[in-house]
Amino acid sequence: MNFKGSDFALRRASNQKINSDIDLLPSALPKATRASWGTIMKLPRRRFLHLAAGAATLPTLLRSARAQTYPSRPVRLIVPSAPGITPDITARLIAQWLSDRLGQQFIVENRPGAEGNIGTELVVGAPPDGYTLLLVTLGNAANAALYNLNFNFIRDIAPIASVTRGPLIMEVYPSVPVNTVPEFIAYAKADPGKLNMASGGTGGPQHVAGALFMMITGVSMVHVPYHGNPLPDVLGGQVQVYFGPIPASIGYVRTNKLRALAVTGATRSPALPDIPTVGEFVPGYEASSWYGIGAPRNTPAEITNKLNKEINAALLDPAIKAKFADLGAEPMPGTPAEFGKFIAEETDKWGKVIRAANIKPE
Repeated sequence: MNFKGSDFALRRASNQKINSDIDLLPSALPKATRASWGTIMKLPRRRFLHLAAGAATLPTLLRSARAQTYPSRPVRLIVPSAPGITPDITARLIAQWLSDRLGQQFIVENRPGAEGNIGTELVVGAPPDGYTLLLVTLGNAANAALYNLNFNFIRDIAPIASVTRGPLIMEVYPSVPVNTVPEFIAYAKADPGKLNMASGGTGGPQHVAGALFMMITGVSMVHVPYHGNPLPDVLGGQVQVYFGPIPASIGYVRTNKLRALAVTGATRSPALPDIPTVGEFVPGYEASSWYGIGAPRNTPAEITNKLNKEINAALLDPAIKAKFADLGAEPMPGTPAEFGKFIAEETDKWGKVIRAANIKPE
């Protein structure tokens, strides 16, 4: 077989096809443009094709240039919760880092309400240009199963970077006569429904952590959701059980105003190394509060990758790591794809818990 002859014939046929397509172009053009076609075609055909090929690369060059100049103005980081609590503190640490590294202000904007859905929907509807970002939380994963939303979180938010992950503390008021998780399970089963469990809101991290515990152990507790901070009532004994965030609770644990039975993560917390995990007594149990950064879908990959690189650099910085450790959290660096996979897994996990526990919005 004559491969050279065959190859020549294929190239010739390809060139004829291109020439034929060019010859048909005038009939597809608007009249105003068609009049100038003859002038355009005075260019040698090879030169014309060369220019056309160059034009085809323009989108790639423009995207690269856009990433190099990003950000050229201030960026909003929407936090779908109130100021002064762990999500807000986490967002401000990352925003300050990005401001210092990228030369534009990353401004934290708190948009609480509807268990985080108000702030999230604001970002879903924002232009996909990298100038409106979202602090993503476990609440977003749970809300997908809990509410009839106007958006699909996994589809409509582009993952940029995971930031931190940390456990909650399973803690009780000191009058509850238990010191370990097995003692707690036995006590609760002996008198079902006697214990009240506080949370910061229906479907939030504290609620679903407790719901998962009840689902696996068969314990029954009365859920008492708060729209604010439940700690004052936990400290006053009005509610007896709380799966609380480490930063808010650790001081009360250390002064014996609350009794820590366990932490909810897969491993013991460096902040409370002597406190066991729930999973040491309840196989298969794990519940962590986590945070990351997202953007509207179709945000250019060049921008999300640039932000991902800078956020991962922050998570390796000793000063930033120390501040997150004070929040009872550990850095969770990774790629956008890895964060997207994590969000999907968490959405599936907590969706199953919400449906099994028949949790409904308030």
